[in-house]
Amino acid sequence: MADADAPYQSLYRRFRPQDFASVRGQDHVTKALRNAVRDGKVAHAYLFSGPRGTGKTSTARILAKALNCTDLKDGEPCDQCRSCVEIRNGSSLDVQELDAASNNGVDAMRDLVARAALGNPGRRKVYIVDEVHMLSAAASNALLKTLEEPPGHVVFVLATTDPQKVLPTIRSRTQHYEFRLLGGDVLAGLLNDVNEAAGLGVSPEAIDLVMRRGSGSARDALSVLDQVAAAGDVADQGFDRVDELVDAVSDRDAGRALLAIAEACSAGVDARRLASDALEHLRNAFLMAMKAAELVAVPDVVRDRLAEQAARLGPAGLTRAMETIGQAVVDMRDALDPRITLEVAVVRLARADADTSPAALLERIEKLERGLSGHVTEPARAEARSAAEQLPPAPAAPVEATAASAPAGPAGPAGAKAALGALRNRAAAPPPAPAAPAVKPAPSPTPQPQAPAAQAAPAPAPAAADLPTRDELTKAWGDSVLSTLSGKARARYSPGRFIDSAGGQAVFALPNAHYIDRCNEVKGDVEQALAAHFGRPVPLKLVVEAVDTVAPEAPPGLEPDDEDIRVEDLTEVPDGAAVTSPEDRLRAAFGDIEEVDPQ
Repeated sequence: MADADAPYQSLYRRFRPQDFASVRGQDHVTKALRNAVRDGKVAHAYLFSGPRGTGKTSTARILAKALNCTDLKDGEPCDQCRSCVEIRNGSSLDVQELDAASNNGVDAMRDLVARAALGNPGRRKVYIVDEVHMLSAAASNALLKTLEEPPGHVVFVLATTDPQKVLPTIRSRTQHYEFRLLGGDVLAGLLNDVNEAAGLGVSPEAIDLVMRRGSGSARDALSVLDQVAAAGDVADQGFDRVDELVDAVSDRDAGRALLAIAEACSAGVDARRLASDALEHLRNAFLMAMKAAELVAVPDVVRDRLAEQAARLGPAGLTRAMETIGQAVVDMRDALDPRITLEVAVVRLARADADTSPAALLERIEKLERGLSGHVTEPARAEARSAAEQLPPAPAAPVEATAASAPAGPAGPAGAKAALGALRNRAAAPPPAPAAPAVKPAPSPTPQPQAPAAQAAPAPAPAAADLPTRDELTKAWGDSVLSTLSGKARARYSPGRFIDSAGGQAVFALPNAHYIDRCNEVKGDVEQALAAHFGRPVPLKLVVEAVDTVAPEAPPGLEPDDEDIRVEDLTEVPDGAAVTSPEDRLRAAFGDIEEVDPQ
């Protein structure tokens, strides 16, 4: 029965390994040291490097016990003789430990070197210098000569978490062993063994939580197990908060994401810690998406959640989320309010319109292709991919246009069949009266007053002196520009003509307001074609051409929402065709309507 007056000892101190076989996860180190002790080939200096809590100092003490044990068994210390007991209790004169982080001056190192030549009760004297990379340059140089030619009974063991900061001349005089973080299975086995040996009674669910928080460090994991045992079984509230945050981002719900951050911060969780945990969660989901589940050391129930979120975000979304949260972690170091930095990053992930980076635009294209793969035609998907390749770095408008171009209702042959049938019925009916030819205006440089309701809101335009003249516009329009337009734009702009170039805009006249509404939909394409031809912007102003006789409005049944829009959206007009009505456009693309087989 333990003494009631004895002070409590932490788990990582009570269950510190006392022989090479007890060291977990470092077989590549313990096997080499055990064989060296057994064969009498122990080096005069070793360098142990690796993350914290992986057994560097414990292994150094075991090596000291093995070098002075009176009952050595196949390279393993007996842990029962007087020397082993004294080293275990920290009272042996054969082992000298120095913390270089607090004794990094040259005087402390000179004192150590001066005492190295003195005798000791055991066979070997072992100097353990922890955090050796913290030594000053003068102290490192004082140690250097002794490492090169130490007394025959002295062994140096240098331990560090940052071997790159150790002088290369010191590293070259030692045997370097690298310690590794413990894998999930190894760490879980250690925790279960300690839980059973100490009689803690911690539940398996809490053991899984301790394993995740230990992050591969045995000492950190045992410290967390000590804390959980003192508090009783606790739910992994940290995981729940991070899971809710990532789940909200996966659902593109910015409100839920901000609420998850607010609840975590109100519970006392630091925004930086929340961001770091979210980044680790996203990395695990990314590994699941990349079919590297063996690298994710989490319970099976957590794996299922990660796989589900990975499927919803997709590889592009996960990559962008890790980059955005990772940059937020860096920015939060200098932020006045780290929580705001995290909130902005999360909103950018949850709201596509709040992030105009190329990565965000490509993710939106990928989501369009994945989510609508069963509802859009192959040409629409090809158009989306083409739009993604031509996206500018910043504006998100091209993606919105791409999304809008995907038909919401039935498309393809069924839609074409309905539109062709409707136009065949119109062809059987008496044709509408032909539109009166447009009367050319008087050769006055100033056009007649136009209908203000049909004019499109002009964009900022260059000075009138920079615009081409009316004659230049008319010649370029007929010679080349019109033929370079798409079938839709060519069909809609064919009935019009340029009548003036004044006020910083090229005035383009159309028969009626119906044509202006239709032409405004592809106005940008025409302006781009004009700008490409003249080498400078040519803003358009669409007006209704003034005539002596009133031009008839569009025939009944040809409203913008009718079937003829669907036909011309599905077809392209051959180059050089000048058509002015839906029937003419259909004949130009498919031939005589009566010969078109709707099947």
